Amino acid sequence: MRNLSDTIARLSAYRKQLGAEPAADAPGRLASLADFGSNPGALLARTHIPDDLPAGAPLVVVLHGCTQTAAGYNRGAGWSALADRAGFALLFPEQRRTNNANLCFNWFEPGDTQRGRGEALSISQMIEAVVARHGLDRGRVFVTGLSAGGAMAGVMLATYPELFAGGAIIAGLPYGCAATIPEAFDRMRAHGLPNELRLQALLRGASQHDGPWPRLSIWHGGADRTVHPANAAAIVGQWRGVHAMPAEPSASEQVDGHSRRIWRNDEGRELIEEYRIAGMGHGTPIAGDGQAGPFMLAAGISSTQRIARFWGVAPGEAEATAPRLAVAAAVPERPNPTASAGATRARGEPSHESPMAAAGGVRKIIEDALRSAGLMR
Repeated sequence: MRNLSDTIARLSAYRKQLGAEPAADAPGRLASLADFGSNPGALLARTHIPDDLPAGAPLVVVLHGCTQTAAGYNRGAGWSALADRAGFALLFPEQRRTNNANLCFNWFEPGDTQRGRGEALSISQMIEAVVARHGLDRGRVFVTGLSAGGAMAGVMLATYPELFAGGAIIAGLPYGCAATIPEAFDRMRAHGLPNELRLQALLRGASQHDGPWPRLSIWHGGADRTVHPANAAAIVGQWRGVHAMPAEPSASEQVDGHSRRIWRNDEGRELIEEYRIAGMGHGTPIAGDGQAGPFMLAAGISSTQRIARFWGVAPGEAEATAPRLAVAAAVPERPNPTASAGATRARGEPSHESPMAAAGGVRKIIEDALRSAGLMR
């Protein structure tokens, strides 16, 4: 593992020299949040508070994917534009390179994924600070994320379920499925996923919470080659347990050409939904307010708007406020450095795919090395 980690570190350094690192995002519409607690996970925090936001407004917590920043993910997914229209606050926890070389949340590290520890505790402290400072509704706090951020959203829902009314996991993995780097990569490929009963036990054991449990929206591309779609099914199975839902959904439907399955309780309330985006690779499906880019994939359906509607923070929001982008089937999966496995702070995470387009010279050597190591497709 040390030799592999050293090789990855050297390749990462070469990538930086060749300009393969993403350009730094300007802060844009996001403000920095300081002094929010002991911050044992050493994370940064960004916020967007719409003008004239009334007291008692909801809060949405958004977790970016690997190689991304808070501002970049906000720009791609269109969360702040929706927040301005619908009237809710946004919190963007942000990873630092000193924690993870590829800016991945450390979604499987035991020191970051347990209640009262590491990154999970830092995010809970941010939530408390934002809610208290802006007089937000503690009963309407929600969390979502992509890839490693999606897996970390699952961590927060499992370890601090009392904080959240709902969550959304995009191209993520079930809570507690991995605790080491090799396990993380295996689970991404759907190798060795714990069975449903074990996953349900892991979720229940993450806190002393006895309900009610957050509602959950699950999104995954049907052609995701980075985090296998079997992980979405595993997340459904994990959360059906705490919601006492049967294996078969209450209903199934097509939404803009994509499959949606719904699990409802006896009162008819939707507690779990799962979207499978036809032909889409690894990323967040966007339309309307979204801006296409790496891992922000034009799919003709806006996960941002649909998730907000499912939570009830943007009721009646139009599906798209601008002409739709090309459907996902027409957009090949981009080279993907957003590998959800993350890495330890000391080692950093190997990028599975390089964004470099050049095929010759040093770049080709680096790409060939990454492929031979199984870190790039």
